[in-house]
Amino acid sequence: MDVKSYIQYDALGLAELIQKKEVSSKELIDAAFTRIEAVNPSLQAVIRTRKEKALDEIGKMHGPFSGVPILLKDISQAIEGEKLTAGAKLLKDNVAKRDSNFVSRIREAGFSIIGQTNTPEFGLKNITDPDLYGATKNPWNTSHYAGGSSGGAAAAVASGMVPLAGASDGGGSIRIPASFTGLFGLKPTRGRTPVGPGIGRQWQGASIDFAVSRTVRDSAALLDWMQIVQPEAAFQTPLFEGSYLEETMKRPNRKYRIAFSVKSPVGTPVSFEAQRAVQKLVNWLEKEGHFVEERDNEVDGIRLMHNYYLMNNGEIAAMLESMEHALGREVTTNDVELITWALYQSGKYVTASEFTRSLAEWDAASAKMADFHKEYDFFVTPTNANVAPELGDLEINEDMKVRLVHIAKETKEEQQRLVYDMFLPSLTYTPFTQLANLTGQPAMSVPVHVTEAGLPIGVQLMAPKGKENWLFAIASQIEKSNVWVGMQRNPMFDR
Repeated sequence: MDVKSYIQYDALGLAELIQKKEVSSKELIDAAFTRIEAVNPSLQAVIRTRKEKALDEIGKMHGPFSGVPILLKDISQAIEGEKLTAGAKLLKDNVAKRDSNFVSRIREAGFSIIGQTNTPEFGLKNITDPDLYGATKNPWNTSHYAGGSSGGAAAAVASGMVPLAGASDGGGSIRIPASFTGLFGLKPTRGRTPVGPGIGRQWQGASIDFAVSRTVRDSAALLDWMQIVQPEAAFQTPLFEGSYLEETMKRPNRKYRIAFSVKSPVGTPVSFEAQRAVQKLVNWLEKEGHFVEERDNEVDGIRLMHNYYLMNNGEIAAMLESMEHALGREVTTNDVELITWALYQSGKYVTASEFTRSLAEWDAASAKMADFHKEYDFFVTPTNANVAPELGDLEINEDMKVRLVHIAKETKEEQQRLVYDMFLPSLTYTPFTQLANLTGQPAMSVPVHVTEAGLPIGVQLMAPKGKENWLFAIASQIEKSNVWVGMQRNPMFDR
C-alpha cells in the first residue's frame, strides 16, 4: 500500500482491508514507517520506534483492529521491554518490566504497536516540550505547539503516521491537543478503561487512558473494546450494555437539552475564534432541533483549579520521594524541569487534611454538575480559549524562574499562589477541560472550526457520567455535517 492511500483510511477502514486480504499487516507497518520517516523530523511526535518487534508480533493477537499500526504514549502506557520515560530526565533509562493493563488490552485488540509518542515531563503541561526530547510541533503549522500532554499522539495522528494513537487525559490532555490539531478526542468516564497494574487510581481519578483519532467511529469501536469493570481499580463504572460503534450508525431520534458558555471559568480572556467555534456549533444544534441556551454551570473555576494544583503538588511530592528512596539520594534541580521542581517542593508542605479537604471539593463540584445535568444533557464550551500557542510563547520568565527555584523558602500560602501563577499563562489557553477530570464525567472535543490563519480549534461537549453513548451519537451527526473540519484542510496531508 502506498502512503497516499494509507493516510486516507481510518483504523477500522485499514482493519477491513486486512480482513478482505486486500492488504497485509506488513504493508501497513511499512507505510506507517514511510510516513514517520517523511514527517516526524519536522514534528518530533514519535520519540522511539519498534518496527522489527511489531513485524514479529503480526498475527499473534486477533481483534477488531488486527494488523492496524498504533503508537502509544510515553507515560502510563507501558510496553514490556521498552523504555517508559514519561518525558523525564530521571527516567531516561527506565525500562518497563511488563505491559500495562491498558497496553495488554490494546494488544488483544490486534493492534501492531510500532512506537511511542512524545509527552511533557510527567504529563504536567498542556504543551509538549520536554527537555529530554524537544518540542512537538503542530502539523497544521510547525511554528505552533501540538498541545499536551498527548501532543505527540495528536501530531502523529494529525500528520497521518497512524489513524489512531494512545493518549491519556488528566486535565484535558486528550481534548486539548485534539482541539489544537483538528482531531476527535474523548475523555471517557472515570473508571471506564484499564489502569495499573499496581495502580488503582491515577491522579486520584483525574487521569484516564484512551486515544485520539481522526474519526468518531474509531474512538467508539475502541471504547467498545477497552471498557472494563476492573476488580482492583479504585474507580469503576458499569459497562455500557450496547455498542458505542452502533450508536454512531443510528439515525438521530433524540432531541437534547444543551447549555453552553463561552465564559472562562477562571476569568481569563476567551478569543473571538473560540467563541466563533462555539457559536457555529450552537447554530447547527439549533437547526437540528435541539434546545440550546446560554447558561453558566456556577462552579467556582478558580477554586477548583487551586484544588487541582494541590493534587498535582501531592502526587509529584509522593512520586519524587519514592524516586529518592530508589536512587538513594535527594532529587535536585538538575534532575527535573522547573515545573516539576516547584510542585515537588511546595507539595512537601501540603498536609493530609488539606489534601483530603481538596478532594472533597472535587466531590462537591461533581454533585453540582450532577444537578446541572438533571436539566441539561450536554454542557458545551470551547475546548481551548485560543488556537495553539506559538513555540516559545509559554516560556517562564526569568523573575518567575528564580522564585520557583527557591519556592521552598516561601510561606505555604505563597507557595500555592506561586504554583497558580506559574500555570496561569498556560491555563489562559486551556481553562475549560479540567472540570470533567475532577468530576469524572466524559467529555469530548470535536473539530468544527479553522481560523483564517489556518489553525483548528475544537468545541467541548460534557455529558453526565456513563453517557459516552450520547457523546458518540451526537458526534457522529456533527461529523456528517458541514461544520466538521476534515483533514483535507490540513496542509501536511498534501505532503
